[in-house]
Amino acid sequence: MKPNLKLAVQCKGRLSEASLALLRDCGIVFSRSNGKLKVDCDNFPLQLLFLRDDDIPAMVAAGVADLGIVGRNLLAESRAPVHMVRDLGFARCRLCLAVEKTQPWQGIGDLQGKWIATSHPVILRDFLKRHGVRARIRRIAGSVEIAPAMGFADAVCDLVSSGSTLLSNGMREVETVFASSAQLVANLKLASDQSVLLERLLLRIRAVLRSRTHKYILLNAPETSLASICRLLPGMKSPTVSRLNEPGWVSVQSVVNEEAFWEVVDRLHELGAEGILVLGLEKMVF
Repeated sequence: MKPNLKLAVQCKGRLSEASLALLRDCGIVFSRSNGKLKVDCDNFPLQLLFLRDDDIPAMVAAGVADLGIVGRNLLAESRAPVHMVRDLGFARCRLCLAVEKTQPWQGIGDLQGKWIATSHPVILRDFLKRHGVRARIRRIAGSVEIAPAMGFADAVCDLVSSGSTLLSNGMREVETVFASSAQLVANLKLASDQSVLLERLLLRIRAVLRSRTHKYILLNAPETSLASICRLLPGMKSPTVSRLNEPGWVSVQSVVNEEAFWEVVDRLHELGAEGILVLGLEKMVF
């Protein structure tokens, strides 16, 4: 199958693993071996390009890759002219300001005239400007969190997920600068046939991402509570309802958002629902 779309993904790391897992969940078959940097997919006209994460925005903007999966922080830092197609919802992290644990902190104004080490100078500069703070920025590619201990900076602006690395190096978060997650981006000048393929790919991606945040629920309930239960469980269009052999009882099948799941279950109990079964979903296609 001749590839019509080239998708750039991070060559290694957690974002790479999550991106490839998403593609596999979308039913796209590929095999990467021996560190190959270009891989053709077997059952979808897609070629995967394995690149450094900070190269992906520029590669998509230049048309070397048609699509890319990259952190929102790198898009903002590079300011590459690309189309942000969809927030993929994984690889969530934040760019935050941090100071040494022993250093007092009363607010952003404490950084006036201070040195800040970061690998994201563009985002940090914009943040400081919005807050009217004139600080001096030192760009550092890695190990940002140890800059104050080495006397290289008074504070750091670093990308964190749990914050454990900062804590283990004697630092504490004081301000969130930027929230990030994985984004699907596209070149601004996709050909018409490529746009059609992108929509096909998006159909699969949406189906997989929806299934990760929803549960399939089956229950038995008294018929007198059916109207209230249908309002509580609207499902994709409306719940599936069938009568049980026992008079006055019905079986209800629907879909519920996982975030609201336990609140919904509590209310279902109040409405007399019994035998509640909950199943994971593989795909949700609208």
